[in-house]
Amino acid sequence: MSTTPIGLEIGSTWVFASAVDWPGWCRRGKGEGAAIAVLLEHADRYRRVAGPGFRAGRPEVVGRVDGNATTNFGAPGVRGPWDDERLDAAEVARQVGLLRSRSYARRVGVRVSPRTPWTEQRDKITAALMEERGDPATKAWPARYFIRRSAWRVLDHAWEMEDKSRR
Repeated sequence: MSTTPIGLEIGSTWVFASAVDWPGWCRRGKGEGAAIAVLLEHADRYRRVAGPGFRAGRPEVVGRVDGNATTNFGAPGVRGPWDDERLDAAEVARQVGLLRSRSYARRVGVRVSPRTPWTEQRDKITAALMEERGDPATKAWPARYFIRRSAWRVLDHAWEMEDKSRR
């Protein structure tokens, strides 16, 4: 069985488990084990988003970072060293293909006016991510973190609405 690299963000209230290679597949729990268990419970839901290429392997924790106030509030809020790893063009294209949000565009240096059509906004963000150069530490958010955080936000809200509609 293959492995799925997992980064853990550890706050005093919540722990977030994030699949490093699958942006948006990130869940929280009360402790490391609980966060990983909730992440794995959402594998089928994530598969519906990611498509047939998605494979949930055995979780392998590749690192831990201390959380912050955002973590304790209930959202991932800290970059891990795995987020600073450069993505090659093919991997950026794959991950951007999974991303369907314009949130946080300024964090990667993209400014769009409020009335810019969605397609133009996505094109500008994609271009900025594909052309990322230099030291990722000098950007507010490196490409990998931007993609992971944006995809998490979209999926977290979608799954929340889906759960509420079932009640």
